[in-house]
Amino acid sequence: MRVTYGGICGSDLHYWRDGAVGSAVLRAPMVLGHEVVGTVIESAADLSGPPVGASVAVHPATPGADIDPPGRENLSRGGTYLGSAMDFPHTDGGFVHHLVVPTRMLRVVPAGLDHRRAVLAEPAAVAWHAVRQAGDVRGRSVAVVGGGPIGALSAAVARRDGASAVRVLDLFSRPVEAARELGADGVLVSDEQSVAQIEADVVIESSGSPAGLALAIRIARRAGRVIMVGLLPAGDQPVPIAAATRKELQLVGSFRFTEEMDEVVQALADGSLDVTGVVTHVVDASDAVSAFETASDARRSGKVLLSFGPTIPEDSDRR
Repeated sequence: MRVTYGGICGSDLHYWRDGAVGSAVLRAPMVLGHEVVGTVIESAADLSGPPVGASVAVHPATPGADIDPPGRENLSRGGTYLGSAMDFPHTDGGFVHHLVVPTRMLRVVPAGLDHRRAVLAEPAAVAWHAVRQAGDVRGRSVAVVGGGPIGALSAAVARRDGASAVRVLDLFSRPVEAARELGADGVLVSDEQSVAQIEADVVIESSGSPAGLALAIRIARRAGRVIMVGLLPAGDQPVPIAAATRKELQLVGSFRFTEEMDEVVQALADGSLDVTGVVTHVVDASDAVSAFETASDARRSGKVLLSFGPTIPEDSDRR
């Protein structure tokens, strides 16, 4: 496929800045990127999969053979993920002009869904899975701690699924304002008076910080559920577990996704999943360092996309 856009994820930023994401440590050079959309320019030799010219988004996971429990491919042992250093040799990602992948990883993008929105299918699937971990949110209040791309998309999914109220809390004004564009209530963490009034049935922690998790536990309603989608650093973390025990909270992990990406692509196509304002910058791939610097500044950016132009004419020799 010829890649059109690649979205910069928080894990890409961690590899770039720190050389590690949690326990996944870089031990060799690795191509980043797992949020990828593009166009098929050469179909599979066995004639499986989309034809030449099809618009496709990439499901970056390859489950391992040990899928236990059944149906939870995202938790399988021995699986791989594009642009991940979890295993060695590492699995190269999709920040390239041309990408060869098995057809099972491709999801056809419906007509009318432009690539700039379709590239959000992977991060939106992460958010979709996180909201599903909360159970049925219809008529329930939802708060999201951390208004970055995953937090914003989680808010959008919760609204789509019928939450009675959705609030997004963040340190900076830009993500708070962006949350309001999505129809959620945006609250600055520094506004203690507003924070003190929040009590939610479901809290989605997407900041990936101990302080964020502490805030999530604080604002969760008694017998509520806290969904931990933000990836904290490896090792022990300070958590106010006594408060969680006292309120009988359920602390639930959320890791990647399974086949939710199919539902997400359809929801993006039919417009039921509103992703207005999530993409804030589109930068040419030749200026990738600048793009990563922009994506690192949550005060001025949301989702930053790398734009990959065609490197060869479509009808030329691609050997």
